This record gives sequence, structure tokens and C-alpha cells, in this order.
Amino acid sequence: MPPSAKPNRALFDLDLLRAIVVVADCGSFTTAASRLHSTQSTISQKVRRLEDMVGHRLLVRGHRDVLPTDAGQTLLGYARHMLALNDQMIEAMAGALVGVTVRLGVPEDFVGGRTTTALAAFSRQHRQVKLEVTSGLCRDLSQAYDNGELDLVLLKQRRNSREGMACWPERLQWIDSLRTPAFELDPVPLVTFPPRGLYREDIIQAIESMGRRWRISFTSSSLSGIQAAVADGMGVSLLPPRAATGEHRVLGAAQGLPEVDSYEIVVVHRPTADAMVTALAEALKHLLAGEGL
Repeated sequence: MPPSAKPNRALFDLDLLRAIVVVADCGSFTTAASRLHSTQSTISQKVRRLEDMVGHRLLVRGHRDVLPTDAGQTLLGYARHMLALNDQMIEAMAGALVGVTVRLGVPEDFVGGRTTTALAAFSRQHRQVKLEVTSGLCRDLSQAYDNGELDLVLLKQRRNSREGMACWPERLQWIDSLRTPAFELDPVPLVTFPPRGLYREDIIQAIESMGRRWRISFTSSSLSGIQAAVADGMGVSLLPPRAATGEHRVLGAAQGLPEVDSYEIVVVHRPTADAMVTALAEALKHLLAGEGL
């Protein structure tokens, strides 16, 4: 035999292993046969087959019961482990077959906090559900939903843009840097999402309505990028109250800035959505109702 070649190794039959484990647990071939709904001779044959495979005596008859030999004790330890793994695999595969994946899309400012708490509560209640959460710009989430890549989306949009199963008006507020304010600069530096991004046109129109000059000083498709740029004094922006941090100063009527109330938040899913999708939609509905939007 070439040095690299390996002899064929025997594969242990779980049925044989279960037989010897039950005999050892019962201390009797007769009782084991009854528990396994078999005959004593069949159980004895299974034990002998195992002994032939390993080349050792595995069980011996004591004064009152059947006892494992030293080799039998070693084999029983592995056998119990293999049978337990087999049972775990069966349970895992059964769960995989009935499991449901729900693909959820949420805006970046809804990631974490109370949203994660609500999703965790939903997962505890519906353990067969796997959640796949995508965050990003609402225009991207909307397109992914239309392409069939998401089952359920939480969207921010101009009012009445898309019908949802529930909607709320979105409150917005103007923010500036607390350390190095930029609002009094001329022209006013503005921090916005990219073209066609949320609030961008509203920011520009509001500043122009005040007769102020403006310039776009910073754009980012990331909420954290917008938050950081404003905090570091790069310009003024418009965000929901939940997105403001301790590094921001809230502006408003005192600075002559108008209220922007043309946006809403909607929960959207298809009429034919799975029961778990509609259940998660209800959970989001309760979350948003509690946000005081």
C-alpha cells in the first residue's frame, strides 16, 4: 500500500450504538429489546456486530445484570455523544424546514435603540423567524422593496407618496454645532444628503425663503456622517429629533427658520405578505406609535 493511502475505516451505525446504549442503561438485553420494540436475539446480534467491528468484548453478564467492559465504557461515551448530536441535528433541520426569513429595511436613524429592542422582543416571541435587516437611504430601500429584495420596509417620504399599512407625520428640526455654530456665516453652509436625498431640497428652499445666501459644504449618504459634520461646525442641517445628539444645537423660529412638516413615515408590505411579515409590521406599528411621531 502506498504511504499516502489510508485503509478504509468502518462507519458506526447509529442503530447499533443505540442498541448497546439502551442495554447498558437497562442492564438487560430483555428490557432493552422491549424498550426498542425489538427481540432479544436482534439486540444481541447488534451488540456482537459492534464487538466484531472494534475487536473487543463490550458487554459481560454480571450476577444480576449486564455490565460494560473497559472497552465498552469507552465506546459508550462516544456512542452517547454521537446519538445526542444526531438528535440535535434532527431538531435543527426540523427547525430549518419550518423557519421563515423576514427581510426588513429601515432608515439608518432607526437602527439600534428602541428599534433593536422591538426586534429582539419579536424574535423571542417568534423563534422560528430569522430577521435580515438592511439599513440605508430611503430611496435605496424603496427600490430594493420594489425589486422584491425586501419583504417589509419602514420608509420616510413626502406625504402621500406611497400607501402603507400605517403612517405617521415625521417631525424634523434644524440643527447646528453646539461648539462652533455655522448658522450666522454668510453664505450659510449646509450639510445634506446627496442629490434626491431626504430633506435636501427643503433645506435649500427654507434658507432661500429667508433671503439668505447658501452653499453646500458637505454631503454624505450616511446619517452618522451628517451628524458628525454638523457637530464639527461644517454647516446646518435638518434631521429628526431622534438623530440629534448632545453635540448639536437646535435651531428654529427664534432664528427665523420655518417648520418643515411635509414628510411622513410609512410601514409598507405586500397584500400577500406572509403572516410573520404582517406580525412584524404590527410590532413596528406599535414602536412608531410609542415614538410620539
